[in-house]
Amino acid sequence: MTRPLDLVVLGLSLSSSWGNGHATTYRALLRAFAARGHRVTFLERDVPWYAAHRDLAAPDYCDLVLYPDLAALRDLRPRLLRADAVMVGSYVPEGVAVGALAVATMREAGGVAAFYDIDTPVTLAKLARGDHEYLTPDLIRAYDLYLSFTGGPVLERLEREFGAPRARALYCSVDPALYAPTGAEPVYDLSYLGTYSPDRQPTLERLLIEPARRAPELRFVVAGPQYPADIAWPPNVERRDHVGPADHPAFYGLSRWTLNVTRADMRAAGYSPSVRLFEAAACGTPILSDDWPGLGTILAPGREIVVAEGPDAVLSALTRTSPAERAALAQAARRRVLARHSAAHRAQELEAALLEAAAPSPKYSQEVSKLPLAEGVRGRS
Repeated sequence: MTRPLDLVVLGLSLSSSWGNGHATTYRALLRAFAARGHRVTFLERDVPWYAAHRDLAAPDYCDLVLYPDLAALRDLRPRLLRADAVMVGSYVPEGVAVGALAVATMREAGGVAAFYDIDTPVTLAKLARGDHEYLTPDLIRAYDLYLSFTGGPVLERLEREFGAPRARALYCSVDPALYAPTGAEPVYDLSYLGTYSPDRQPTLERLLIEPARRAPELRFVVAGPQYPADIAWPPNVERRDHVGPADHPAFYGLSRWTLNVTRADMRAAGYSPSVRLFEAAACGTPILSDDWPGLGTILAPGREIVVAEGPDAVLSALTRTSPAERAALAQAARRRVLARHSAAHRAQELEAALLEAAAPSPKYSQEVSKLPLAEGVRGRS
């Protein structure tokens, strides 16, 4: 790095971790990025469901600016023009218009326009259906850099099929200063932390709810919002509506095992590790997980994580694994995560990707001209 970078991020949320996995990802990444000497501004759409559940009002590592609508964001364009790079995240409200504004502004400023897809397999499934909620094929080609939560073959597909100039993996991560073993005595035999998702629920049913029915003597807990009221939870499954990031280590510390469940699109694509994997491992909690391609590139099955395909495998792990075996598994996973998947590692990868994209290259002006906001923002101050 020759000088500090000025980065503006337009993401789903930094201020609220309620009902989304984006906030904790951005917090860890941007804190570590700022620690490398860079300046960060986070622009967040002010929406009522996050306003009612804010758990980070004033981060000390970046400027957080809430904007009410697209017109207000356009008024913030001078701030974008001063940036070396603007990074737009997936699921940002009116994401196509926001992305077009970012691309056109960076073309004028000579900076890097990047897209950070925290939901890559979901995004590609939406594009296949013609659903352009926050991204279009034209925008993929216009962004200088496509950062993806999913690695593996998807990266080549983004470049070959969709025309992304550069597709690079940028997995989620964990901040070891915030996630560490608590030393607490476990209370629950198996825990799960995650917002309700219809495509995850069958796996949760198979790997937690059914084992709970079969083993009433064991204790389970499911934490996360938006679960339907009609789910038939067994009596030995405790429900918590929300566990904020500050309480995640304590939650994991009370768990002899914790469960990782992958969304269907991400399981099919593979190479899409959940932030819960890294958080739980950093906290020294052994992990049970569903299986997906590329899992072994993150944590080694049988040595750093246990793969369970059904209730029998779950109950076998819960009842037949000795405390010493659990401790060895947890310690091995923690070593792996701290060595390769900390927020500091991701911040270094982000810096390298932005500098690579900033190198002289074609500006893709033909693609930019197709964007709906490109003409509307040119020449504005």
